Formats: sequence, C-alpha cells, structure tokens
Amino acid sequence: MRTDAFTKTYDGRRVLSMPEFEFDEKSVYAVIGANGSGKSTLARILSGTIQPDCGKYPASGGLSIGYMPQKSFAFGMTVKKNLLLNGVGAGSGQRADELLRKIQLEELAGKNAHGLSGGETQRMALCRLMMRDYQLLILDEPTASMDVEASLLAEALIREYQNKTGCIVILITHSLPQAARAADNLIFLHAGAPAEWGRLKAMMDAPRSDAFREYLDFCLKR
Repeated sequence: MRTDAFTKTYDGRRVLSMPEFEFDEKSVYAVIGANGSGKSTLARILSGTIQPDCGKYPASGGLSIGYMPQKSFAFGMTVKKNLLLNGVGAGSGQRADELLRKIQLEELAGKNAHGLSGGETQRMALCRLMMRDYQLLILDEPTASMDVEASLLAEALIREYQNKTGCIVILITHSLPQAARAADNLIFLHAGAPAEWGRLKAMMDAPRSDAFREYLDFCLKR
C-alpha cells in the first residue's frame, strides 16, 4: 500500500508532514512518539476521517478500512448487539460469541454496554470492529484504558485477526513495550514528521536518528 506525501495544517500551524510511504502487505506497524507528535492525526488521515492538505491517502483508493479511534463508543444495547451492528451474514452471531470469548467478555454479552468500564468498552469496540474483514485496520491507542492482562488479550486478538485476514494493521501506541510485542515494523514520529522507520527489531537494536535514540533512553529510564 503506497500513500502520497501529504501534510496537515491547523490554524496555520503544520502538525503533520508525511513523505511518500510504502506499507508492506500483511504487516503490523506500530506508530510511536511523544504527545503532540502527530500520531492521531496520521490515524485520522489514513482512515479518511479527515483529509490532508494535499496528496492521496488509503481511503481515496478504495481500500476497505476499519478504524478504532481513541475514544471508544458504546451504543445503549447489549454488548453482543453492539458487535452485531457491524456483523455481516448468517455467521455473525457465532463470530460475535467467539470474539467475546477470546477477549474474556462472554459473561457480559447480555449486559447493557453503557454499564461497562472504560477498559471493557475498549475491548468491546475492538471486537465490534473485527466483526468484518478489512484490508487496512487502524487502531488508535486501542488498549489505553485496559489493564495489563486485557491488553495482552487484545494484542493476541489483533495478531490473530491480521494473520487471518492478511490485512495491514497500523497500531498507534504510547507504549514501547506494546510496540515491541505486537508489531513487525515501527514508525517513530517526532515534531510532526517520521524521524525514523523500518523493521522494529533493527530500529530497537541500532537507532539511527538522535531523536529516536533520545526517545528510547527516555522510555528505558521510566
């Protein structure tokens, strides 16, 4: 999947500048960086939620795209019915049951989703998105409200979904350990632009840019 170079400006201030980029098929990309580095703006542009100042992006190329924004939404119905809103075909009920079981929400399937905690709502929203097969899956901080155990379940489900569908996954995360566990490739954003990108292990073993080296040092000292 190739995107044109594009920029995004708000109130005269450029918040994101991306070069032409090639995303490898059947890969998980983690996008990391400090707050304000442009991670969520990148996710919104790639999903087609907002448009860049110029350039083509995946949503303009006819790809099927699934997008989970930072703030997960629950409709005022049961957890399982929330999932079925995105279901397709006769096997939707079975798929919903399977997803809820894998993320350990099966006991809450009949509960009104408005009664869920923040982490439970995120787990439900992730399952709802995965009721369909997409060519591109964009997840913006999908585990931010989850505890460690739930985060690991979500990461396993994301990888299983990617293996099953062969899609490209773009995972926005503030957690370097999560990126290391879940992704094949890494994009490090700094001051609204990618300062470094490539295979995750190679980047972690031998950072090339001063900005990424400083970011790693900061994360390791926390």
